[in-house]
Parts: sequence; C-alpha cells; structure tokens
Amino acid sequence: MTNSKQSAKRLRTSERQRLQNKAIRTAMRTAMKGVLKAESSEKGKSALVQAMKRIDKAAKSNVIHKNAAARFKSRLAKRVAKLA
Repeated sequence: MTNSKQSAKRLRTSERQRLQNKAIRTAMRTAMKGVLKAESSEKGKSALVQAMKRIDKAAKSNVIHKNAAARFKSRLAKRVAKLA
C-alpha cells in the first residue's frame, strides 16, 4: 500500500506506461525476427521496412536509446543485403 495519494497515482501511471512500453518493445522484436527469418531478398526487404518503422517508433518514445535503434537498423540492413 502506498503512503500518499500522489504515490498511488504515480504507481497507476507507471504501470500503465510499463504496459505501453512492453507492447512497443514486443512489436519491435517481432518485426526484427521477421527480417531474420526471411528466406528471400524481397521478403527480407518488405520485413525490413516494417522493422525499421517499429524500431523508429520505439526510439521516438524512449523505449530504446536512439543509438541502439541505429545499431539494430544497421545490423538488419546488413543481414538483408547479404540475402541479395
């Protein structure tokens, strides 16, 4: 139990934000796995577009750091280029 109304509200808001962050992070990781599992170059390219969109969204909402986002995008792009 919390000691004040302020801390009770903070607990509610932080739990709500945690669930939103979890959803964004999960969607990002799923999109990244789609790129890694792609067999052909065209499937990889279409999956890469979706993954980059999800990574940018996660970085914009501070779920991941912007440098981590750049690293993920770079590694995925290299992976797709290797398929071609």
